[in-house]
Amino acid sequence: METLEQLVLIWAAVFVAVVAARKTRLTPVLYYLFVGFVLVNIGFLQEPNEFLRTFAELGIIVIMFALGFEESTSNFIKSAKRSWGIAFFGALVPFIVAYSVAQYFWGDSAVSLLCGLAMTATAVSLTMASLRSEGLSTTPAATRIMSSALLDDIASLALVAVMIPVVTGDTVPSGMEIAFIVAKAFGFFIAVWIVAAWVLPHEPAGWVRHVPILGRFGVKQFLSFEGGRYATLGALIVAVSTGIVAHYFGLHPAIGAYMGGLILREEYFEHGVDDSSYRETYRILDNVAFSWIGPVFFVLLGTELVLDWDIVVAVLPETILMTVGLIIGQISSAGLAARYTSGMTWPESTLVGLGMLGRAELAFIVMDIAYVQNDVLSTEAFYTLMFSAFFLNISVPIGIALWKHRFAATTT
Repeated sequence: METLEQLVLIWAAVFVAVVAARKTRLTPVLYYLFVGFVLVNIGFLQEPNEFLRTFAELGIIVIMFALGFEESTSNFIKSAKRSWGIAFFGALVPFIVAYSVAQYFWGDSAVSLLCGLAMTATAVSLTMASLRSEGLSTTPAATRIMSSALLDDIASLALVAVMIPVVTGDTVPSGMEIAFIVAKAFGFFIAVWIVAAWVLPHEPAGWVRHVPILGRFGVKQFLSFEGGRYATLGALIVAVSTGIVAHYFGLHPAIGAYMGGLILREEYFEHGVDDSSYRETYRILDNVAFSWIGPVFFVLLGTELVLDWDIVVAVLPETILMTVGLIIGQISSAGLAARYTSGMTWPESTLVGLGMLGRAELAFIVMDIAYVQNDVLSTEAFYTLMFSAFFLNISVPIGIALWKHRFAATTT
C-alpha cells in the first residue's frame, strides 16, 4: 500500500500545482518541480520505489509521444535541416562555461570534463511541456528546439563514450567502438524513416507490397479496428514500442516516443464510418500525458534536490557562477545560432535560447555515474551541478512564460 499512498500524494500535489499555476498564470511544470522539491525535503518521497520511477518514465514517454503526435512531420524534417548551428553552438558554449567554472573552483580536469558533459545536452522534455502549456509547442521555434536536441543527444552519446572511461580510469574506447555508438543512433532514425515511408502508408510501397502480412494490412486497419474503438491503445503501443526500440539503439526512450508520434498521421485514423477516432485519441493522449501520468515525471525530477544547509552555503558561489554563466551562454549561443544559421527572427531566436536552458536526463545520468557509481565528483561539485540543473530547469517555464507576450506581439 505504500506505493499507492505515494502515488496518491503525488497526484494530490499535482492538483495543488495546477491550481497554483492557474492563480499565478505560470506553467504547471514549474510547480510540479517545486512540489517534488518540497515533498522530498519534508521527509516524503525520499526513496521513490521502482514502480514510481517506471511510472514516471512512462509519463515522459507519453508526453513526448503526445507532442510528436500533434507535430507535422514535414515541418519537423525541414527544421532538422536548419538546426545544425543551434545544436552545435548550443552545446559547445555550455560545455565550455561549465568546464571553466569547475576548473576555476576545483582545478581538476576530470571533474571539469564531467561538469561540462553534464551541462551539455538540453532537457527537451521539460521545454516541450512548457511550450505546450503556453500554446507554443507547434511553433517553428519549438521544432527547432526539438530537432536540435535530437542532434545534441547523438553527439552526447559519443562524448559519454569517450569521457567517462577517461575520467574513471577505465579503458578508453577505440575509434571503432565510438563509431558504432554513433551509427546505432543514426540507425534508429533511419529505421523510423523506413517505417514511415514504406510500412505505415495505407497503400504499402516498394518491397513491402510483397511481404505476406504487411502487403495486405497497413496501420489504418490496425487503428480502425472495431471502428476505431482501440485507436488509443494502438497509439500507445506505438509510443512505448518506439521508446523501447530507441533505448536499444542507445537513445533515451522519450526521443523514440516523440518520433513514434511524429510518423503517425491523421489520415491513418480515417476509416469511413466515424472519423472522430483521431480527435478522440488526441484528447485522451493529451489528458494522459499532461494531467495524471506525465506530471509524475516532473514531480520526481524535483525530488532529486535534497537540501543540506551546510553544503548549500558552501557551494553558493559556485552555483551562482555556474547558473548565471550557463544562462547567459546558453541563451546567447543558441539564440545567435538560431538567428544566423537558421534564419529565425530575433523573438523566435530568443525563444529557442530560452527553450534550450533545461537540464535533466543526461545531466543526472552523468552525475550518477561520476558521483554515485565511481566517486569521481566531489560532494561540492555534485551539489553545484544539482542546484544549477534545478535552477536552469526552473528558468525554462519562467522564461518562456515571460517571453510569450513579447513573442506573440512580434509574430502576429
